[in-house]
Amino acid sequence: MRIFVDCEFTDFVECELISLALVADDGREFYGECSEYDPARCNDFVRAAVLPQLQRNPDLAFTRDALRASVVAWLAQFEGEQDRLLCFDYGGDWDLLCDLLEGPPPGWQAVNVARLLDRRRSEDYYRTQGGRHHALADARANRYAMIGTDVAAGD
Repeated sequence: MRIFVDCEFTDFVECELISLALVADDGREFYGECSEYDPARCNDFVRAAVLPQLQRNPDLAFTRDALRASVVAWLAQFEGEQDRLLCFDYGGDWDLLCDLLEGPPPGWQAVNVARLLDRRRSEDYYRTQGGRHHALADARANRYAMIGTDVAAGD
């Protein structure tokens, strides 16, 4: 079972989690926005490209503790699955997830799939679906770019 992870964050230097998406191979999805990040820490790019896409659904805004609990509960539905892989295309996404969860999620393996993504398929996704620099759209695009690719832990 592969879960594609993507995060949006304030800045590369003083990095705070803004939003998090998890998209499973089978289409199950989780998306949440952290209500406790400091907007003053956002760089100009984040202000222009990320923030305008947020706060469209107030039910998806969580305190950090509530976001952690929701992610843990969502991941729990996959207990018993074989080869549980959390796939990301940027190491910072993994770091932000682990920071939120106060450590790597037990029973899951991290796999950086950046070099395995079919960039043409990614661009096709964004051209038809939009949403670049939104955690859920980016996680969906990565899943789409990996369709048909067999990734095992340690690849």
